[in-house]
Amino acid sequence: MMRLRRVLPVAILLALVLLAGWLLCPQGKASVPRGASTVSDASLRDPALIARGAALAAAGDCAACHTEQGGVPYAGGRLLPTPFGAIATSNLTPDRTTGLGDWSFEDFWQALHAGIGRQREPLYPAFPYTSYTRLMRDDALAIYVYLQSLPPVHRANVPNELAFPYSVRRLLVAWRALYFREGTYQPDAKRTATWNRGAYLVQGLAHCNECHAPRNARGAVVPERFLAGGEIPAQHWYAPDLGMQANGGLAGWSAQDLVDLLRTGQSARGAAFGPMADVVRQSTQHMSDADLRAMADYLGTLPARPVPAAAPDLPDADHLVQKGAEVYRQRCSDCHGADGRGVSGVYPPLDGNASVVEPTGINAIRVVLLGGFAPSTAANPRPYSMPPYAQQLDDAEVAAVVSYIRRAWSNHAGAVGPQDVGRYRHTPED
Repeated sequence: MMRLRRVLPVAILLALVLLAGWLLCPQGKASVPRGASTVSDASLRDPALIARGAALAAAGDCAACHTEQGGVPYAGGRLLPTPFGAIATSNLTPDRTTGLGDWSFEDFWQALHAGIGRQREPLYPAFPYTSYTRLMRDDALAIYVYLQSLPPVHRANVPNELAFPYSVRRLLVAWRALYFREGTYQPDAKRTATWNRGAYLVQGLAHCNECHAPRNARGAVVPERFLAGGEIPAQHWYAPDLGMQANGGLAGWSAQDLVDLLRTGQSARGAAFGPMADVVRQSTQHMSDADLRAMADYLGTLPARPVPAAAPDLPDADHLVQKGAEVYRQRCSDCHGADGRGVSGVYPPLDGNASVVEPTGINAIRVVLLGGFAPSTAANPRPYSMPPYAQQLDDAEVAAVVSYIRRAWSNHAGAVGPQDVGRYRHTPED
């Protein structure tokens, strides 16, 4: 009886949410009739507008999600892992039956700005409309024209693999009411045009906060922790804090350091790897220097962070660090140096590296296990890579060397234990 009393309120709440979804999201055709607000044939063939749209689509990293491994760019089919199951990305090519060929610009704008599909269905926020809502219509139009210029690919969309109740799309009505607000970017008149451009890109098109902020149990970004770093759900990487002021994840970085990283995949302060390597390879290396500098200008003005609370250390942390010093001397110091400073442009520094000292230790553990592979870019086509040590080092040895580099030199991060390493040793890659 007691168990029934606990279950009934949850069941009633679920039924109410489903009813609200049914009432507020009626089935039917798109809110804008087909052909409404059509784009002229001249615009669809305008080389300058197409080129601008291609650049904007690259800045938005659209192809990264909407291309399955080994597939045709923008043809969809990739399954994005989430804590609630996998979500399949759609075909963005102009095929009339499986892609966007039959979509008007208003249909496209509705998806980007409001997170609503062509049939009035709420879209899952794995598609980052929570950031894209800030896009200007002119930019959305350029992206639409570019996508319509692609060769059509007939590729049916694959189904999502979501667990119940997350597979019930109408439940998103409640999520949207709690966590989503529409609104295009509003320039700050007190700031420079460069700063506003950077804010527009970081907050909107580049959707940086979708990875670089923690999320709550319902998958929503925690607004109070804007760009303050967070574990990327279901991918087992930590996206560092992007603050460049005191106690920020990029404290001590110059604007040039950040531009170098986004342009080449490497800088004097660190290298891109994991999901960020893909972002550099497919997106930021193709952006203009002016846009990259604008992003750095904006990030440089994020407020200073509070002094982080000291994490409780492991009981055997000192022993781990001592053991790790010897592992480091044998395996790591030839490249990264006894002083942890690396070799500029070749091997990234570990002393003061934001990905080494991030709160969880996930990144350092995974790089030691899986290797570190910076992206190949036009400015750095043959980057040096770090070999994986999963077969050479056991969990205790990996924990020791990671604990050492997180505590050595000027680093003051917490140690990690063998159980932490074991958690990520067999994690499948997306």
